[in-house]
Amino acid sequence: MKNSNKSFPFGLTALALAAMAACLPVQAQTSDASVTVGAGWVGAGANEATAFGQYTGVRADRSGVGILGGTYSLRDEENGRWIEFLGENLLGDNRGMGLVVKNPGNWKVGVDYSELVRYDPNVFNTSMQRIGEWNPQIVRLAGGAGSGADIQLSTKRTGLGLSFTGIINPVAQFTFEFKTERKEGARLSSIGMSCVSAYAPSCGGNPLASSNWAVLMLPEPVNSSHSQFEAGVSYALDAFRMHVGYYGSFYRNGNQIVAAGVPATLNNPLGAASPLAFGLQSLLSEPLALAPDNQAHQLDVSGSYDFVKGTRGTFKLGYSIASQTADFAGSALTGAPAGVSDLGGQVAVKSARLGLSSRITPTFSLIADARYEDKDDRTAIAQYSFDGVRTFSNRDLPNRKSSGKLQGQWQLTNSSRANLGSYYENIDRGVFTPTAHVSGLSALRQSTNENTVFADVRRQLSDDFSGSIALSQSRRTGSNWLQPNSGAGVTPVTDSAAALGVNALYMPNLADRQRNKVRLFADWLLSEEISLQLYGEEGRDYFNSQSVYGLQNSRFNQVGFDFSYAISSDWNVNASIAVGNQTQLQARPNGYVLAFDNRSASLSVGAAGKASAKLDVGMDWAYVADRNAYKQSADVNASAADTAALAAGWGLPDTQFSQQTLRLFGKYALEKNTSVRL
Repeated sequence: MKNSNKSFPFGLTALALAAMAACLPVQAQTSDASVTVGAGWVGAGANEATAFGQYTGVRADRSGVGILGGTYSLRDEENGRWIEFLGENLLGDNRGMGLVVKNPGNWKVGVDYSELVRYDPNVFNTSMQRIGEWNPQIVRLAGGAGSGADIQLSTKRTGLGLSFTGIINPVAQFTFEFKTERKEGARLSSIGMSCVSAYAPSCGGNPLASSNWAVLMLPEPVNSSHSQFEAGVSYALDAFRMHVGYYGSFYRNGNQIVAAGVPATLNNPLGAASPLAFGLQSLLSEPLALAPDNQAHQLDVSGSYDFVKGTRGTFKLGYSIASQTADFAGSALTGAPAGVSDLGGQVAVKSARLGLSSRITPTFSLIADARYEDKDDRTAIAQYSFDGVRTFSNRDLPNRKSSGKLQGQWQLTNSSRANLGSYYENIDRGVFTPTAHVSGLSALRQSTNENTVFADVRRQLSDDFSGSIALSQSRRTGSNWLQPNSGAGVTPVTDSAAALGVNALYMPNLADRQRNKVRLFADWLLSEEISLQLYGEEGRDYFNSQSVYGLQNSRFNQVGFDFSYAISSDWNVNASIAVGNQTQLQARPNGYVLAFDNRSASLSVGAAGKASAKLDVGMDWAYVADRNAYKQSADVNASAADTAALAAGWGLPDTQFSQQTLRLFGKYALEKNTSVRL
């Protein structure tokens, strides 16, 4: 609903109205306003609609929601002031309000408030007490599964923002922004332990008389705040522009740990009471550290300069430092190395970027870009872990990345153009920390290099048909492999197959890899009323890690089309269809060979138009299907038990998912400034 001449919409808060009255005189004012009111309802049982109600407010105890929103704008043309108010979903859980007061060309002040509630799509049946607190109490379900109370976990975010923009002079301006968000509630997490463990040699018991393992739901208590500050000064002349900025982030967690009270007896997988093995109860009751307090600061300088017409250079320099020094004892965490009171975490990042774009001739343009980032991990090294025999330290994780891009763009003819370019990236992960421990991997790599070449051509074949083809290929190689000797550094390996064997395990993001991609696109205007777009793409990854295990290759492809038909000036229909496939071949040592196959398809049809001068209607129907197939076979070195288990059908089952959605909507104009939507 739109009004003018100082009329006020329903639903504006007293605070907003007071601000309007205080900021503006009553003379020479014009206003615009709109309000939305309504209701929403889910017909199926709310428990069945939890996946759709995570952010809509629909949940197990409520299937209906109210709708209220509005906008208001009031301008004082004589004094050059303007006030705007926005309210969204004011009756729901995820509401937002914003207020802006400005003097165009001089200053602007903004305030916004928001709430966002997220409900876990699962409903849990449990007897646990004090859920959402740092010290929950786990209670055995004496009556077996389903004998507890149903709970639905949720988290609520409450945010407040302030902003200011001031024009210093015609070539400079200052900006400031502050945001703070409070998050409360509980989210799903768990704890578990299996005895006997190398990390807990005292944990054990008689498996015939007690439970040697347990997995327990332990919701994480959420009680944190995150504040962010941004400030900057911008300066602009005819050819030169520059910005100097600061960003600060401050995270505070009201819960440093979660420590559950665990009873001495729990239900076993068959639902019968079973005492816990010696030491297992105390291990499960030990405090778990939650996200610690931390902060970060960043300074950056960026700008651009126009050398001549059609040629521009850009630059950006940045420096940031992030730290985490939460006290272990203050968080009720014990067992730290002697003389170590906190992690002493600190990471400093230096970055630089240079760019150049130039239209060298009327038919040829060049784009060049170079980037550098040096992440310096300054976290203190200390002996934190113990494998039952030796102690090991945390690991230093520096990362130095440099990349460059060179691209040429040609206007070949009036109806065709082409791009040709190359991209280079080098990542140096620094020297491995000698006192650190590595498990599950046969080799590491300090640096990798990746080179990519790409080309695409687009051509207008006729007045109503155009098409394009894009090709790219990238190759990744790297430095010599490093065999980790936990606690004693690494040993360089020049011939990985000979030194580590064909059964070695390599990380896919470090292994040599070739990636090929191709994409086709066609745009066909069959008539003034009918248009059709067709596309298809395929990509393949080939890994060369000198091993028969790990990820060997992967592939993806997708084809589809979009269709649009304007039946008349009042009615149009559209449709789209897409099918895709993704495969991965990987093998687990002494276990299974897995050929993963994912197939997906989507189809949608829609129509919209004017049924009458006052009535707009439409519909959308969509179908999505996804299937995952896990073709598994036993490795030649798999144990007899694993081979038998796979033969008995205990491997990963295939999964399928499908969803159909039908939307019907209409809008009826009661008056020129009032309408009803359904």
